[in-house]
Amino acid sequence: MSGKTVLEILKEQCPTISVGVLTADLMHLEAELDQLAGTDVQILHFDVMDGCFVPMMTVGPPYVKGVKTELLKDVHLMIQDPLDKLDAYIAAGADIVTVHVESCVHIHRVFQQLALSTNANDPARGIVRGVALNPGTPVSAIEPLLDELEMVTLVAINPGWGGQSFVPATFARVELVKELAAKAGRDVLVGVDGGITKANIGDIAKCGADLVVTGSAVFDGKVPADNARFMLEHFGKS
Repeated sequence: MSGKTVLEILKEQCPTISVGVLTADLMHLEAELDQLAGTDVQILHFDVMDGCFVPMMTVGPPYVKGVKTELLKDVHLMIQDPLDKLDAYIAAGADIVTVHVESCVHIHRVFQQLALSTNANDPARGIVRGVALNPGTPVSAIEPLLDELEMVTLVAINPGWGGQSFVPATFARVELVKELAAKAGRDVLVGVDGGITKANIGDIAKCGADLVVTGSAVFDGKVPADNARFMLEHFGKS
């Protein structure tokens, strides 16, 4: 990956998957991640929840830093008022930082600070700035932010609870994001996160998303490598 920015790497890989590590066997995480070797997986997804913005609490910067990997670290901050916490996640090795448009009042400041941040893994890589929208948030909320973003992630479940089904309205929302970005002259990546399974990955591929986050469909306690290959193949990259 050396010599390329994170955004360049992503654009070369897309359409692709970002594999959620919290669904792996955390007591044997190194072995779980080793099973992804030899697949085309290039991105690990970290769901950071604070118990405030969402009801669940998960992991923080020490965990993100502690995962030793050559893969890109895709850090999704489901936290309230992320501005003062960005530096810790950047220092922990985040390559992609996604914050929620609903998470604070002055959301522009978050993206402006990210633009000034230096990637801890490789200063030349840069950091991809992403915004996430909950399923009940109008897509139009990203319009004032498009000049500050490289990626928009549509969350297809209500974040913070497990076992939810994919919200079908997400399909149309992907197209709406693409239309808004095209109107603004911005080439942003569009991601989908939540409720993605082997059964619906093909349908999500057809809607034109660039990246999907998938966890339990890969780490099912059986054959993560085969599962990852399945998800990649059915999302358009073998």
